[in-house]
Amino acid sequence: MKRKMHLVAYLKTGPTASYASAWRHPSAPLDDIWDAERYENLARLLEAARFDAGFFADGMGLPDIYKNSFADYVGRGGQLSLIDPMTVLPLMARVTRHLGLGNTISTTFNQPYHIARSLGSLDLLSRGRAAWNVVTSATNYEARNFGMDGMPPKDDRYDRADDVLEACFALWDCWDPDALVMDRKSGVFADASKIRYADHAGPYVSTRGPMSIPRSPQGRPLILQAGSSPRGRECAARWADMIFCTTATKADGIAFRADMHTRLAALGRSPVECAILPTLSVVIGETESIAREKAEYLDSLIDPELVMASSSTLLGVDLSRIETAEEAEVAAGNQGIAGSRDRMSQVAKAQGISFAQAVRKPRGLLAGTPAMIADVMEDWFTNGACDGFVLPPTVFPGTYEEFGRMVTPELQRRGLLRREYAGRTLRENLANPG
Repeated sequence: MKRKMHLVAYLKTGPTASYASAWRHPSAPLDDIWDAERYENLARLLEAARFDAGFFADGMGLPDIYKNSFADYVGRGGQLSLIDPMTVLPLMARVTRHLGLGNTISTTFNQPYHIARSLGSLDLLSRGRAAWNVVTSATNYEARNFGMDGMPPKDDRYDRADDVLEACFALWDCWDPDALVMDRKSGVFADASKIRYADHAGPYVSTRGPMSIPRSPQGRPLILQAGSSPRGRECAARWADMIFCTTATKADGIAFRADMHTRLAALGRSPVECAILPTLSVVIGETESIAREKAEYLDSLIDPELVMASSSTLLGVDLSRIETAEEAEVAAGNQGIAGSRDRMSQVAKAQGISFAQAVRKPRGLLAGTPAMIADVMEDWFTNGACDGFVLPPTVFPGTYEEFGRMVTPELQRRGLLRREYAGRTLRENLANPG
């Protein structure tokens, strides 16, 4: 069977999901963020385009790193979560049958029982399609919303993440698949011998269990992870079913995937157990000139100060005061996302520009016809740079409508993407992409 690629949508419960100032585009709706129809329509688009899943990135506060204020990030329209993603995922589950549904939840700020119960409930409601994007969080403004003075050191955060994940897995394993009997005639509702305590006692968290909810059809939610530092990659290799990355070039992608395969093998895991997915932002046109014109118009909307505020948030440092990657790493302290710093350094190297110039550039766009975009995706996929892609919308929701209408059929024609879903659960579709 020819290998097929995985597709995952990067989402936000706000007007802009990835590309700076895209909320200003005339076709981007702004008045339906709190309407159920927005998320139901999104779910239908993604399932029709044969995506494996969509997941919501999330943050626990308003970024105030740039110039020590949230004025630029919020005032100019950054990537904001204007509603809790967990409230919209059941809406999306209701109108789909196969699409995976993920949320971002921090192991630094949450207790395992709450995480396991919330995601386990979504997994049951969706009949086995829930996913957890595991993050350790990376900014002091978030930590202070949870009674902390600032972020703990990165290694400590990942040590806690390992402990929280162990606890959640123990909680999800409290019920055997056939523990629920619900036999009216005999009066047996559940076989209590098939329900057990979790009894997890780790260095950071403890939980007794059992869970109050039974096992879902896929056993437990899928684990998504995007750690790029050595410690983050170690955590991802241990737990993740899908690993996200922000590699800037195909060569960077090949190197990252090879490193992760080595780490997976060291833990006794097969590479086929874990999909490696770089981020790809696309602008699609019926002709190359149309695609370029659309990309140029998007670029004309960009607010440079918003780009700086966004980059400052990702790096955990005020870039109005920083010029080099080395300075940024030192100034960030316990803040910042290593993968974002790596991507900006990769962009600087690939384009022959300084780090200070790279942080001022918006996310790179691949603009072209469906065939041109499919060419790039096929090149990366067949040459070992990835197992598929994470696709944020350049303009929401138009990117997904255009992708499903124009790029999905091209990938299917090439035998690179499923025509129909092979399984019912997200885990089944990850194992067999069609």
